[in-house]
Amino acid sequence: MQVEISAGPAFAFGEITLPPGGAVRVEAGAMAMTRGDIEIVTSTRGGFMKGLRRTLGGESFFVNDFSTRSGGLVGVAAALPGDLSLVPLDGAVTLLVQSGSWIASDPAIEVDSSWGGGKSFFSGEGLILLRCSGQGDLLLSSYGAIRSAVLAAGEVLTLDTGHVVAFDDTVVYRVRKAGSWKSTLLGGEGFVTDFTGPGRVWLQTRSSSDLVSWIASHLPSQHTHT
Repeated sequence: MQVEISAGPAFAFGEITLPPGGAVRVEAGAMAMTRGDIEIVTSTRGGFMKGLRRTLGGESFFVNDFSTRSGGLVGVAAALPGDLSLVPLDGAVTLLVQSGSWIASDPAIEVDSSWGGGKSFFSGEGLILLRCSGQGDLLLSSYGAIRSAVLAAGEVLTLDTGHVVAFDDTVVYRVRKAGSWKSTLLGGEGFVTDFTGPGRVWLQTRSSSDLVSWIASHLPSQHTHT
């Protein structure tokens, strides 16, 4: 997948060039433009249950497949201001992607949902991870810039859970409180995730849940009148 990323890391825009006979799969609503001979087919890709699992994971029920006979271009952009990163998959490692961060991939990449486990549920930061496997390229989006880290075997990286973008399935993860319950409730620090290598981890420099909390705190109070 030939991708040119511009206007990052604040307002990244991805231009995906398709050769004659080429195709790309894109999250519904992420297409910003097309150029040339481009056709689009919308489907649940895998049937009703896979579409439903993607919805539970924060993604759209549908996906869009763009294809071309003579060559063309598809431009994509994420809903929130931030960056894009192209990640190659060689078929040996599966990538677990936080809901909302998958934006496009080669059609050969299988994008499915995987339960993150009870600890992810209690963190309040997303119950379902998207499981991306196969051979090809994957385009990730973030809120803020994307940073990546490669962990050695046994090396630990701790992230605020809202800053997680993706990680290899070779990485073991554990969600826990940032400190005591007092720190969690009064200190502004909620849950964190410990990642233990080996493998790759991607993080975003801003948290969408923090954005939602900030907006909510500035909204006028609503009172019910009887």
